[in-house]
Amino acid sequence: MNQAPHILIVGSGSVGRRHARNFSALGCSVSCVDPRAERRQELAREAKAHAGYPEIGAALGADRFDGVVICSPPHVHVDQALAALRAGIPVLLEKPVSPDLGSAARLEAGARAESVPVLLGYTWRWWPPLRRVRELLDACVIGELRHVQFHMSAHLADWHPWERYQDFFMASSTEGGGALLDESHWIDLALWMFGMPEKLSGRIDKLSSLEIETDDNVDVLMAYPGGLRVSLHLDLYGRPHEKFIRFVGEFGSMLWTAAPNQIAIGTKPEGWDRIEAFECERNDMFVDVAREFLALLDGDGAQPTCSLADGLRVLTVIEAIRRSSADGSSVTVSP
Repeated sequence: MNQAPHILIVGSGSVGRRHARNFSALGCSVSCVDPRAERRQELAREAKAHAGYPEIGAALGADRFDGVVICSPPHVHVDQALAALRAGIPVLLEKPVSPDLGSAARLEAGARAESVPVLLGYTWRWWPPLRRVRELLDACVIGELRHVQFHMSAHLADWHPWERYQDFFMASSTEGGGALLDESHWIDLALWMFGMPEKLSGRIDKLSSLEIETDDNVDVLMAYPGGLRVSLHLDLYGRPHEKFIRFVGEFGSMLWTAAPNQIAIGTKPEGWDRIEAFECERNDMFVDVAREFLALLDGDGAQPTCSLADGLRVLTVIEAIRRSSADGSSVTVSP
C-alpha cells in the first residue's frame, strides 16, 4: 500500500485497545467502534484514533477502511464480520468465531460468497514457544505420544481488575462468555497439533461461587487414532493462574509452561534433561497477528496461520462437548 492502512477496530474493550495500540505502532491509522462513548474515548487516548463510531454500520458509511478487526463479544461477531465482508473489507476476527456452529457456518458462507479473506485470532498459534513445541513434536524428541494434558486455570476476577467481573461479557451466557467458548484457545491448539479427534467425552459445569451465569469448569477427554489420548481442563476460579501443556511419550515427557516461559524435556526418572527458556512477551503474538493481517491486506497470498475453517473445526468440537455433557455420552466427532 502506498499510504498508511486505515484499520477499524470494532469493540474498544481490553483486546480492542491492545490491537489498536499495536496497529498504530505499526504505522496504521486507526478508528474504532463501540456503543460506549467512554470506551471510544479511552481507545482514542491510547492509540490516537482517527474517529469513533457507536456501531459498525455508521463507521462503514462514513469512511474508507482497509481492514476491520472484530474484538466485540462473540454473540455479535458474525453480523459485524459480515457487514465488513459485504463492503469488501478483509477481517481479523477475534476468537471464537461465534457462540455456535450454525451462525459460524453462515459467516463462512458469506466469506466464500464475497471472496474476502478472514484471519482468525487464536493468538497462541503465533506464540514462539508453542511453535517450537510443534518442531520438537515433529522431531519425535520424546517418542510416540501417548497422553497430552492441556491445563488453563485463572480466576476471572483477576482478568480485568479495572472493572467488576460481573459486568464483563465473560459473565454473560447471551454474549458468549464462559470457559468453554472463551478459552477454546486450548481446543484450537489441540487441533493445530493433532487434528480432529475420533471421539470425546466432556463435562461443562458451573462449580465456583463466581457471580456469573456461564460455565466456569470444563473437562474433556479426546481419543485419537493410534491410541493417543488428550485431556483438557479449563477453569475460571483457580489461583495461582496456570497455563501448561504436558506431553507424555514412549521415551519421556515435555512440558510447556506460560510461567515460567519455557519448555522442559525429560527422559530420565528424575529431573529434566534440558530446558529451553524464552524471553518473548505476551503482546508479541498480537503484534505478529497484526503483521500477518497487514501482509494479507497487501495480497501476499500466504496461507493464513489460522483460518475461518479452523474456527469452524473448533466449534464442531465444542458442539460435541456440549452434547456429551448434556447426556453423559461419548460422542463421535465429525471430521
